[in-house]
Amino acid sequence: MAIGSRAAGKHRGSSRLSRKTAGFAGVAALATTGVVGTLAAPAFAADSSGPSMEDTGQNAIVVADGLQDDIEVQAESQQVAAEAVAAQAQAEAEAKQKAAEAKRAAQAAEAKVKAERAAAEAKAKEEERKRSNTFVAPVDSYVSTQYGAGGGMWSSGSHTGIDFAVGQGTSVRSVGAGTIVEAGWGGAYGNNVVIRHNDGTYTQYGHLFSVNVSVGQQVGAGTVIGLSGNTGNSSGAHLHFEARTGATYGSDMDPLAYLRNHGVSI
Repeated sequence: MAIGSRAAGKHRGSSRLSRKTAGFAGVAALATTGVVGTLAAPAFAADSSGPSMEDTGQNAIVVADGLQDDIEVQAESQQVAAEAVAAQAQAEAEAKQKAAEAKRAAQAAEAKVKAERAAAEAKAKEEERKRSNTFVAPVDSYVSTQYGAGGGMWSSGSHTGIDFAVGQGTSVRSVGAGTIVEAGWGGAYGNNVVIRHNDGTYTQYGHLFSVNVSVGQQVGAGTVIGLSGNTGNSSGAHLHFEARTGATYGSDMDPLAYLRNHGVSI
């Protein structure tokens, strides 16, 4: 049988590793039989006169195998690069998500602070409104002389206020929040105080022993404005209290009805 004959048809050469293994096996066999030395020259001569490696197609097989290896290496490199790009994209997406969550948390915290501040301000305003609208009795006592009572003691012929039965030196309070518009001597009223309240009404406190406030001063409901006494046109220590639509004498209205309309029980 002729060496190198092969049936026609498609074929693929053996891998480089299998060709190398077969070559080593052949050299080992020749060395064992001692044929290597005797056949070396003729073999070389035959090789020089026979077809080249390119003619047999072996070089093409080796080149094809090398190209296949290069393709595999390139494919692996592309795979690694694609995985790196995907990992970077995922990291960037996670970073964006964390940043968005942090922003939402910061916005929620800011909104909470604003809501709490608004609630505190609303509560403070409500408390101030309640204080502004809160009224108290000027003294803790009973009414000894009613509003409109007749007699020669009053220049108008009738009582323009009510009298509370208290001894000298009793603390007298502002019945509501407002501004002092008169503080000091008031003729027949003796030492007196007049207050303009937040609802536009006025109250007057007469026959005081002493005055503790000054004109323009802001007071709240229950602020002590002076001490009761017996000054001016008075027959004994007591508090004369008036409710008015204006600051001056002659604008009086029923003090008990005024206090009761403002929630004071007397």
